Amino acid sequence: MRKLHVAAFISLDGVMQAPGGPEEDRSGGFAHGGWVFPHFDEALGEEVDRFFAPPRALLLGRKTYDIFAAHWPHQTDAFADTLNAMPKYVATRSPRPLDWTNSHAIGPDAVSAVRALKAEEGPDLLTQGSSGLIQSLLKADLVDQFTLLVFPLVLGRGKRLFHGEAAPAGLQLLGSRTTDPGVVVACYERAGEVSSGSFAMETPSEDEVKRRADINGEQELSR
Repeated sequence: MRKLHVAAFISLDGVMQAPGGPEEDRSGGFAHGGWVFPHFDEALGEEVDRFFAPPRALLLGRKTYDIFAAHWPHQTDAFADTLNAMPKYVATRSPRPLDWTNSHAIGPDAVSAVRALKAEEGPDLLTQGSSGLIQSLLKADLVDQFTLLVFPLVLGRGKRLFHGEAAPAGLQLLGSRTTDPGVVVACYERAGEVSSGSFAMETPSEDEVKRRADINGEQELSR
């Protein structure tokens, strides 16, 4: 059985759009592309290498695939060699061919395809970018592990990691690190259901009883 890992560069307010450069993704009028670059240092490079080091297969949406396929085959460093050699599974409706080495279309029904891939033997699956695809995977509760690289900036608008109907999930922190430029790297794995409790008084005060009645009344009026 394979696991599905989501690794994402995100701002403090959860934006993940165009981390690598201004021309990566200007959709929606996004004007801050390349926001990772000023914060990238040796420590962050080590963390990126860490989640690519084990055997992995990339799982990408078509837009992210096209961004990567236009860049990495033209690079000659060791990191590029790793990406170029990895299997790549692409959720796409486009009839255009997938020319990047070891690329495979999984069709438009990404949820069913990923379920099938996870049931097979093989390297774990790793997403990069692919914000639209990730929403479907989160809603279907298919993600086993998150590696979040949180950058010290607020972008205000743009494609976000969590903006849909993600399935509720409890998580366990596996490890974290903060780089000198202030990037927080945190790794979480799925850990059962969401647990809850209450700080409320066992016997609510009169004010609390009234507050709840007011809320219920407002909800009835809004129906």
